[in-house]
Amino acid sequence: MILNLLHIKIDLVRISIVLTTLLSAMFSFAQVEKKDIYQGNKLYNNKNYNIAEKKYLHALEKNNNSAAAMFNLGDAYYKQNKYSEAAEQFQMLTHKPLSKDTLAKAYHNLGNALLKNKKYSDAVDAYKQALKNNPIDQDSRYNLAYAQQMLKKEEQQNKDKNKDDKNEDNKDNKDDKQNKDKKDDKKDDKENKDKNKDKNKDKNKDDKEDQPQQNQLSKEDAQRLLDALLNDEKKLQESKKVNKIKGQNTTIEKDW
Repeated sequence: MILNLLHIKIDLVRISIVLTTLLSAMFSFAQVEKKDIYQGNKLYNNKNYNIAEKKYLHALEKNNNSAAAMFNLGDAYYKQNKYSEAAEQFQMLTHKPLSKDTLAKAYHNLGNALLKNKKYSDAVDAYKQALKNNPIDQDSRYNLAYAQQMLKKEEQQNKDKNKDDKNEDNKDNKDDKQNKDKKDDKKDDKENKDKNKDKNKDKNKDDKEDQPQQNQLSKEDAQRLLDALLNDEKKLQESKKVNKIKGQNTTIEKDW
């Protein structure tokens, strides 16, 4: 029993030592985290935003749940025109268990980053959330009105652009139709010309066939010509015979 008690006592001592070591390490990390944030803030105030960024990142390596490091890192990103990175930091902060005042500031800065990236609809939502957590925040109220104005302007521009695109498409379709009609007309003209050309060619051919060829008689024409010649010859012979009879001296025998 004594040995068992001794073992238990030793184990408890060991656990106590581990807990003490962990607490000491956590305290040390917390001190380093606070030191990095403090140094980062000094650099930020001196407008050394890129170096301040590194200090805040170093603090987050020690404690990735540090709201102060995340918030200030978002500000450092914003000052360097890294609006997407800034929005990411402030967006993560909105899911943290923060006070209403801090949450309102996180939403306000999120809205600013989104506004810079011309994401007006998301910026409007962010400013509304900021005002829900701090209704008397005049900066968020002013920025909300500005974001709504820019969103309305963007929607009108998109509407006009879609209208112009539609008109352009209609114009293109009309031009295509006109070009197609012209092309079809040209095609019809060509076909008509070819048709007329073929027609004239056939007509000339027929006319040529209808014309009598020189020094060439058909069999029928030759027969008719021969018959006519024979007929003329026959008439001529008969005429000669008649004339011969009329001019012949005859002796009349007397019957007395």
